Amino acid sequence: MPAPIWTSSDLFVVDDDASMREALSVVFTLAGYRVGLFANAEPFLAVARATPPAAVLLDLHLPGKSGVAVLKELDAPHFPAPIFMISGDGDVAQAIEAVKCGAFDYVVKPLDARLLVARVGNAIAVMARGVARPDDIRSSTDFPGQALLTPREREVLARIAGGASNKEVGRYLGISPRTVEVHRARIMDKTGARNAADLVRIVLGGGMHNGHASAGSASEMTA
Repeated sequence: MPAPIWTSSDLFVVDDDASMREALSVVFTLAGYRVGLFANAEPFLAVARATPPAAVLLDLHLPGKSGVAVLKELDAPHFPAPIFMISGDGDVAQAIEAVKCGAFDYVVKPLDARLLVARVGNAIAVMARGVARPDDIRSSTDFPGQALLTPREREVLARIAGGASNKEVGRYLGISPRTVEVHRARIMDKTGARNAADLVRIVLGGGMHNGHASAGSASEMTA
């Protein structure tokens, strides 16, 4: 049988668990996608580099090469399709590492099929819109740590600076509130902000304030 000819509208599932591959294939085929299935990293990397798909569902634990290692080899922050890291482990440190290495979102098993399909569709739409431009962030032309932010962190920051909650940012970008929180923590670390209100003041050009944020301001930034 000749090898399939993949297109940029396909969805790739990379998981060594045959039952999980089959389940995801059924779910996304019913949702209208053509699904490519890969049991390990190397065949996936070869195909994805030649023809980036619409989206990728990547298991964290693969034989011989972890999902994080795959993100690094694929240069995930610059990959033109959203990559969803899937894991049975809700460990925050692993989520941070995956997002740091370019995962679009971190999804913990057991999976909610309907929610996952919606998130993937939203993510594809977000990628089609392109990442936020520097002038999308309503701020001064420069602020501490700005150059350290990744394109995804800049897009999250643009929403946060507009007053959106974690849930609202997640809905807009097609990612989970947990992933938004990971991005926000990294943004605050890079900018030196002590809390969400400080972060907004920095972005809007007010710099760090000596006083603490008011209770109202802080509550407006929570999920």
